[in-house]
Amino acid sequence: MPATPDPEPHPLFTPQTARATLRAGKFVMEAEARATPIGLLAIGGMVAAILLSVPPILHAGRARKTLPSPRD
Repeated sequence: MPATPDPEPHPLFTPQTARATLRAGKFVMEAEARATPIGLLAIGGMVAAILLSVPPILHAGRARKTLPSPRD
């Protein structure tokens, strides 16, 4: 009996690759990143959480602070 071929992996778990090269004169920088769509979703969630936490932090830092009057 012939072996059945392996089913294709689910598209959300298939890694995607991106490459970039930057050249300026003699300087050359190459980068490569691999992530799955699920990983990109997780990264997006973390970035959104960080961006949403910035305004309350800035507001708390800029809030006028009044010290209580000293008690006799």
